[in-house]
Amino acid sequence: MRKALFAAVVATAGLTTSMAAALTVGVSWSNFQEERWRTDEAAIVAALEAAGATYVSADAQSSSAKQLSDIEALIAQGVDALIVLAQDAQAIGPAVQAAADEGIPVVAYDRLIEDPRAFYLTFDNVEVGRMQARAVLEAAPEGRYVMIKGSPTDPNADFLRGGQQEVLQAAIDSGAITIVGEAYTDGWLPANAQRNMEQILTATDNGVDAVVASNDGTAGGVVAALTAQGMQGLPVSGQDGDHAALNRIALGTQTVSVWKDARELGRAAAEIAVALAGGTAMADVEGAQEWTSPAGTVMTSRFLAPVPVTRDNLSVVVDAGWITQEALCQGVTNGPAPCN
Repeated sequence: MRKALFAAVVATAGLTTSMAAALTVGVSWSNFQEERWRTDEAAIVAALEAAGATYVSADAQSSSAKQLSDIEALIAQGVDALIVLAQDAQAIGPAVQAAADEGIPVVAYDRLIEDPRAFYLTFDNVEVGRMQARAVLEAAPEGRYVMIKGSPTDPNADFLRGGQQEVLQAAIDSGAITIVGEAYTDGWLPANAQRNMEQILTATDNGVDAVVASNDGTAGGVVAALTAQGMQGLPVSGQDGDHAALNRIALGTQTVSVWKDARELGRAAAEIAVALAGGTAMADVEGAQEWTSPAGTVMTSRFLAPVPVTRDNLSVVVDAGWITQEALCQGVTNGPAPCN
């Protein structure tokens, strides 16, 4: 209804195309405690500015209740589309309903919102999990494994864990590896991951040979726990291409970070939000495909391709301008290219 009324006003008043295109896109962030979201935000802002659209945002500070009130406030501001990084995939439901009631399209950003009215944009998180497990398994084909998962309120945590299990299952069945500890990480917070890892190390009397951690924040917590026990250098996975994690790879304390170029994801989210706000049907968005969630919800989605970064291909992130050579190689001596 809002779009129809807006179109009628444009037609009646003879407004210019540029004025008609002056859209406002609201972004609801779950939190800004992780490095990567600032990179995502910069990409979203740049793409919206290029489209002549305005960016407004709110930070839920890891509170699902605050996120609901944030989205209500963004709707009240008159946004034409919403991009939502959900803190809690289940609790976000009323916000999607409120947006739908106002005819405001929603882009579920990076994390699944189980609602067919939301356009789901993310990387292939099951494949990310596979990539993490492959890299760790190559480094430690035998031994005692710990699985440090993501937040229990984020469906990505289980998508990742499913991909990891696919790769590890044969080695588990053969007895080559044994999972000696597993824990979700509330809020994806590094401090929680560190505490979980410390508890597992205590329970196993430091009997750990490898850790499959589900993102770079949790990997950082794991490495801190290992380092405190003099165990740094064990195979540890992550994802996101955080600068600190890439530096850990160069230093040899992290094995892999599955790089999901947040610049590409942010740009795509902005372009999709503008298209949907302008009346484009979800199925007509460039790259859109039909996807069915594990719960059976049919979603309109777009999946971007991740890239595993290890010591063997660290140069790729420097060449792409993702990180400077100086930041990548800080504290590294006789490291892998381009730090050698």
